[in-house]
Amino acid sequence: MDPKHRLILRRRRRDLVESLNPGDICDGLLSKGIFTKDMIEEIQSKATRRDQARQLVTDLEMRGHQAFPAFMECLRETGQDDLAELLQSGDGAPLPPSIQVQPSLIVLPSQNPKYTEKPDRPDLTAPVVLPLRPGSLPVPKPLSPPSEKQRMRQNRPRRDSIQCYKMDASPCGICLIINNVDFEPASELQDRKGSNIDCDKMEKRFKALNFEVIVKRNLKSKYIRHEMSSLAKRDHSAYDCCVVIIFSHGTEANHNRFPGAVHGVDGPAVPVQIITNYLNGQNCPSLQGKPKLFFIQACGGGEKDTGFEVSPDEVEPSLGGIDDQTDAIPLSSSSDSLSTSDELDARATLPTPSDILVSYSTFPGYVSWRDTQAGSWYVENLDLVLEENVATDDLVTMLMMVNDAVSQISAKGLYKQMPGSFNFLRKLLYFQSSQS
Repeated sequence: MDPKHRLILRRRRRDLVESLNPGDICDGLLSKGIFTKDMIEEIQSKATRRDQARQLVTDLEMRGHQAFPAFMECLRETGQDDLAELLQSGDGAPLPPSIQVQPSLIVLPSQNPKYTEKPDRPDLTAPVVLPLRPGSLPVPKPLSPPSEKQRMRQNRPRRDSIQCYKMDASPCGICLIINNVDFEPASELQDRKGSNIDCDKMEKRFKALNFEVIVKRNLKSKYIRHEMSSLAKRDHSAYDCCVVIIFSHGTEANHNRFPGAVHGVDGPAVPVQIITNYLNGQNCPSLQGKPKLFFIQACGGGEKDTGFEVSPDEVEPSLGGIDDQTDAIPLSSSSDSLSTSDELDARATLPTPSDILVSYSTFPGYVSWRDTQAGSWYVENLDLVLEENVATDDLVTMLMMVNDAVSQISAKGLYKQMPGSFNFLRKLLYFQSSQS
């Protein structure tokens, strides 16, 4: 698909998901060669109209350069002229004449985030998308006969578009939250004031996303492992997903996949790599092929990021609270950080961790900031982005929005923070939404 048309679909995705009637245009897209029968069946398998519309738009972005004009034609043929006009207003070029479209090569989408309008909050800043001026997009050139190379490529077997994870079970899955706030004096770690605010936000948010939420508080390191082992031994056959959220002090740790470690309230740390291993396909068969999501609010190390200078037009600084603290602990040198001799369910060397995503509140090696009165920067923005965008956007896109929002906050007017993810998902992931 032409980049300009893909941009229009992404800018109008919310409107399409809310108003599009997929059943009316599937036959047209099939007859014009834009979609295959398998793709139509995948769309029709979705439980709600909104989910069907979301899948249709996602697939449409990955088709050839004739997909958008054919989609516009189908909208007009089925009486959905309002949507056609809405898309046309973002194009600036006249619609091409009706044509029968042959199947074309699939173009995989770029991972550019979908930007939202700037929230009306003084401490959260997101990029503002300016409307395109009429005529600002180029008029497509007339189609030329395919070259010999193009004809050869068209004869190759066509790959279907990236699919979405099944996420319609009720409940969708289990969400385990570990909230370490009160640390034992012997640990020499400070209590994490403000963490209960983060915990309450995520508990409410994932209940709203139709997860069965389990909250565990103030766990020693061995009990963090115990809870993960218990979660891995449960039967997840009726679920579509599993989520683990951890609030604690953190540190660096040796690893070969996922960096960092989180501390129990008694002091010793459990590597994130060990935590994820409990739920991989080998240790938890009932979650094979299903997304396993980990959200870690903890420091990745002790360095403080002072940022770098940018143009005033590129970023609008936002100050953190006066009570900002970090969750940093020095680099762990414990030889037990990856020891699994007493934990058969947690092996350090396992196959590639497919269907796992680990979202960190900060870049490995750096501190993570937390306001003792308002909670952490990362969780506050994660909760806000999920609230405003879960009905229309996939998880990876929303995490990019969180990254951008957090990156523009400053602690004490000086220090910065950059969240990030280690993503081994194979498909797009859309959470259930009460608006569906």
